[in-house]
Amino acid sequence: MRILLFYLLIFIVFACKKDPKQTNLERDTDMVETIKDTILTNREDIELKKQQSIILKQETLKAKPDEKFELQELIITKKFQKEADLYTLDFNYPLLNEKIKAGYTNFNEYINDYYVDITGVEASILEDAELICDTITTNRFREKRTIDYKIYSVNDKLISVLFYKENFYGRTLHPSYSFDCINFDLEQSVFMTYEDFFVEGSEQDLRKILNNILVEKITAGDMYYDCWEITADDFFEYKNNFLVNDTYIVYYFDDCVICPSYTGSYSIKIPLERLMPILRISKRNPLFE
Repeated sequence: MRILLFYLLIFIVFACKKDPKQTNLERDTDMVETIKDTILTNREDIELKKQQSIILKQETLKAKPDEKFELQELIITKKFQKEADLYTLDFNYPLLNEKIKAGYTNFNEYINDYYVDITGVEASILEDAELICDTITTNRFREKRTIDYKIYSVNDKLISVLFYKENFYGRTLHPSYSFDCINFDLEQSVFMTYEDFFVEGSEQDLRKILNNILVEKITAGDMYYDCWEITADDFFEYKNNFLVNDTYIVYYFDDCVICPSYTGSYSIKIPLERLMPILRISKRNPLFE
């Protein structure tokens, strides 16, 4: 009887003892779950930093000073706001004072009929909405289009205008930005293009200068990580998208053309001394005043 009890006790002890393989499996499972939680947390932290960077990038653009006050006799700021069921429009744009010069109608007609084009914008939004069959969802996520601008003068003969559009689409956290730059000759009442400032056939040279500056910023770590060089196709699309200053020009590119939305900048500034070999020598070129 004692022997039977002895063996029974040994059996109970070994039965209660955990299988080493089972213990290792549980430990590995816990480790995997910990790694998953860590990866998820890291991803959430990275996404949060990206969202914060996007907001900072957009607010920095809006806070840039311009010369609206100094040019208040020349420009007439127009506002258009509309809230419809499917969208909101909030446009802020300049017209030139035609009492100063009748030729400024060229600028005003272009802005009203082509650039702002309220009728065209509304038609485009409604056309896109028709492609979405879930009208409840469409109303819930209202589209928003915003236009605003910065304006600068050069030698009292030229104005440079930066238009920036906020396109806030349904189901997105932040608006995307696009840019258009206009250089307008106040004396001749005409728009100026790339060829008025730079020698013919210099596009590749200017693209190289832009890319060199971009690489310098990436190397210096000036918030330009994950950016990339400008392709020939992109440059030719944006070659007229620059502002003019006495000492530099600034090229502007839409979101995700040279950098992702969460890093870098929308623009690249080029000092005039780096552009001297390709600047057009002409009385019309205000950079030679």
